[in-house]
Amino acid sequence: MRKWAPLTAVCLGTFMLLLDVTIVTVALPDMAGALRASLSSLQWVIDGYALALAALLLGAGSTADVIGRRRMYVAGTVVFAGASLACGLSSSADVLVAMRGVQGVGGAAMFATTLSLLGSEYQGRDRGVAFGVWGAVSGAAAALGPVLGGLLTQNLDWRWIFYVNLPVSVLAVALTLRVVGESRGRAGQRVDVAGTAAWTLFAGTAVYAVVRADSVGWGSAATLGALALAAVALVAFLLVERRAADPLLDLGLFRGAAFTGVMAAAFALNAAAFGVLPYTSIWLQTVLGFRPLQGGLVLVPLAAASFVVAAVCGRLTHGVSARLTVGFGMLLIGAGALAQAVLGADSGWAALVPGLMVAGVGVGVATPALSQAALASVPPHRAGMAGGAVNTFRQLGYALGVALFGTLAASRMTHGLTGRVPDPHGTAQALAGGAARELLAARVTTPHVLRAAFTSGLDTAALAAGAVGLAAGALVLVLVRTPAGPNPARTAHRQVAEQVPAEVNAG
Repeated sequence: MRKWAPLTAVCLGTFMLLLDVTIVTVALPDMAGALRASLSSLQWVIDGYALALAALLLGAGSTADVIGRRRMYVAGTVVFAGASLACGLSSSADVLVAMRGVQGVGGAAMFATTLSLLGSEYQGRDRGVAFGVWGAVSGAAAALGPVLGGLLTQNLDWRWIFYVNLPVSVLAVALTLRVVGESRGRAGQRVDVAGTAAWTLFAGTAVYAVVRADSVGWGSAATLGALALAAVALVAFLLVERRAADPLLDLGLFRGAAFTGVMAAAFALNAAAFGVLPYTSIWLQTVLGFRPLQGGLVLVPLAAASFVVAAVCGRLTHGVSARLTVGFGMLLIGAGALAQAVLGADSGWAALVPGLMVAGVGVGVATPALSQAALASVPPHRAGMAGGAVNTFRQLGYALGVALFGTLAASRMTHGLTGRVPDPHGTAQALAGGAARELLAARVTTPHVLRAAFTSGLDTAALAAGAVGLAAGALVLVLVRTPAGPNPARTAHRQVAEQVPAEVNAG
């Protein structure tokens, strides 16, 4: 059993940090009531964490190469645990959002080192088993979040979705210090401080602009100003990366069609599969009247399909072209999202099940293959950078997906309420933020009108998510090409890649 102790230590942290991406979804209504949070605040409880992951993963991986990956993993876990405690003790939405951001900082330090730690601990067939287990844990964690969140919120309190991280963090740190060895990158490597700062500013302002756009207007000075700042930060990042000795992201990699296709799929996977779930959870609890655990259990088909398929595909699809595994998985995710866009005013939870199952299968097929596809699309000495990039794009896709799909849903709700309530925009914002019961108590309109408006918003968001998934799947099938027949260069590439797993610093 000692042989698999490092895998247990790494998977504990991976499961915990990815679980916290979605565990808050079923607790949003309870948080809104306890903290008097607006829709924007609710979005930032989700986006603040995912955004910190997306913004800091590349920088955390680079820093870990310099100071030591085990040290970075342990430090990140300690920060994560402290922020989790602060989240549970939060007395306002602003404090909770801020502490979720700090959680994301710790999560980025952990996530940036997971595959490199496994790569330094396991060789040969054992490494394949370890990566397969890690892939299954990664694929299922986000989908299981709403279930565990519902269980804790309903039987204890929403604050326990954060408190539960404390004992897990202690166990992960103790086990890591005891059984995981230290590893570093090549000698003389430096941290790209300027690139990290520029990327963080770009990601933060871009997501902020999208989250705020629906409430202040897309043409408002605040939205346009944030978008302009994001554009400037992106240009600065591109300029810095072209001149950096050790860049966070080698822009030359995007000249390869395969790498570009894989990054597009990484971005689209989390957006299409999970970006609508927070609003689905609000609909289940505030419109249909489900308790938190019931709302979480509705999403079990997605979680179960994802976990089982990821565990199986990790072994069965070894050697299968990433063009097929990632492309087909993304098409399934897109189809599953489209199948969820069937709600009407009288629809119940069962209408979601087929789409959730199809999307879960897609997540299970695509997730284990994404990191492998990223590594296969670049030279071996770029493996760490490619691994960090794929997870950065995944988390950025989720953060922007939640923000954009929420904006689309609220906009559609406004359209459905126009002419039926005195303030359609304000009512839509309140409805999307989980205030259905309050609106009914105030007799703003009839239950049927509110249900119809909410489901029309969910359908619009699901249609957009489906389009994103299908487009990404088609892009992968077109761009990610595997030459037919034996390829000595590719074989040598694979052999070298297997010999330098320690370079995979953020997969």
